[in-house]
Amino acid sequence: MAIEVRIPTILRTHTDGAKAVEGKGSTLDELFADLDTRHPGLRGKLVDGGRLRKFVNVYLNDEDVRFLDGLGTELADGDDVTILPAVAGG
Repeated sequence: MAIEVRIPTILRTHTDGAKAVEGKGSTLDELFADLDTRHPGLRGKLVDGGRLRKFVNVYLNDEDVRFLDGLGTELADGDDVTILPAVAGG
C-alpha cells in the first residue's frame, strides 16, 4: 500500500530534503511508524504521548485528521497525507 506524504520544509532534515516520501500502513499511526524506520526522528516530531502534537496539522486527502479518527484514521492505497506546521501570529 503506497501512501504519499508531503513533508513541510521544517521537517525535511529528517527526509534528506525530500518534499514528499512514500510510506505504508493501514492507519495514520502505522504510517508514521513506517516512515520513522526510514526517516528516524520524524515520528517524534509529529506524535507525543500517543497523540498528534498540538502544533502539527495533518490532512488526509485535504481533511483534517483531528476531525476524523486522529492517529487511528484508516488509510487506503493511493491516499495523500499532508503535514503542516501550525502557524500563529498576528
